[in-house]
Amino acid sequence: MACVMMGAGVEPLVEADWLHEHLEDPDLRILDATVFITPDFSTESGRAAWERGHIPGSGFADILGDLSDPAYPPFMTMAPPAEQFAVAMSRLGVWDGTRVVIYDARENMWAARVWWLLRAFGFDAAAVLDGGWTTWVAEGRPVSTDPPAHPPATFVPRPRPHLFVGKADVFAAMDDPDTVIVSALGRRSHRGEISEYGRAGHIPGARNVSAFAVIDKQTQKYLPEPVLRQRFAGILDAPQIITYCGGAIAACSDALVLHLLGHRNVAVYDGSLIEWNSDPTTPIEVGEVT
Repeated sequence: MACVMMGAGVEPLVEADWLHEHLEDPDLRILDATVFITPDFSTESGRAAWERGHIPGSGFADILGDLSDPAYPPFMTMAPPAEQFAVAMSRLGVWDGTRVVIYDARENMWAARVWWLLRAFGFDAAAVLDGGWTTWVAEGRPVSTDPPAHPPATFVPRPRPHLFVGKADVFAAMDDPDTVIVSALGRRSHRGEISEYGRAGHIPGARNVSAFAVIDKQTQKYLPEPVLRQRFAGILDAPQIITYCGGAIAACSDALVLHLLGHRNVAVYDGSLIEWNSDPTTPIEVGEVT
């Protein structure tokens, strides 16, 4: 999908060719947002992998640390307070005079999470590297172990609280004909064939567009726009869309695709199934929504 930065504005995706050509731009900040999933389904910071090699000039955006609210259990990765986010971005050299490209070493969803957080705190000059680290390395592009050397920055947050919703909003959306709830879970998890988040199944009425079904498994690039539109058929016309998954990471990848396809009224359920299933009074259903 050929998306490039356009002047002061930014498209949701950029290609490796563009990034390679602009590595030396003084206003460019590159962020590695990698998080790994271990065999026991816990999360592991990608910082050590970043230290072993990263895109030249990139800093490490720590989703499991600086970019999550410490008031919640660490496995929830809830959006941090505005002040905390501002400190983290300032440390990474991000401010209003910069442009940001984010990547990860998995399926773009961790990069999409940082992209969504930036939008939620009022920063729009950011994009995700299509294909991320997988494509970058496969194409033989330069790799560095040097830390970034950016001048001090002051990130000014301008929160947009409507980009995240809570459990009560999702309850209300279940009975709202103008809102479609989209599950970014894997298909087996969505259907309730496997249980990954306490209870098997999905939020009632949710349509399933898995975050794994919007990318090419080999290149990790997002699928062509016509295919993405087909994946979201019957959803794009909804006035309001809420995306969710297990912990609001894959949900951000679906949200990015919806933004790419032109939908401007999308919110992410930040608590997602980890929060939903911790409440025994919340409904859950199995099977496929027809």
